[in-house]
Amino acid sequence: MSTVKPTRQVSAGSPRWLVALVIGLAGLFYSYAVWNAVAHLVTMAQTGLSGSGWATLLFGVVFPAIVFAFAFVIGRRRRVGELALVFLAGLGIVAVFWMSLIALSLTMPTA
Repeated sequence: MSTVKPTRQVSAGSPRWLVALVIGLAGLFYSYAVWNAVAHLVTMAQTGLSGSGWATLLFGVVFPAIVFAFAFVIGRRRRVGELALVFLAGLGIVAVFWMSLIALSLTMPTA
């Protein structure tokens, strides 16, 4: 009597260089979002921020990195097209969050 172990097939249809290219390009877009958040934080800090303002804008700096890591975890075992779509959806989430953060920071009281 032999036992058969169920194995999970990982798609090997995508070349590694193409996966690396998609991850690299997505990383550039996400790092641009982080760069914008840092620039906005520095600009807003010059006028003075309250404690909640600092917390909100610092979370805006960290949020794109969190979404990138989450998208990478979701898409790492998928085909390259699906990986690109996961990163693109994450960028959409980052963009919506960024627009909300800009609108909030325009009405934020200063210290």
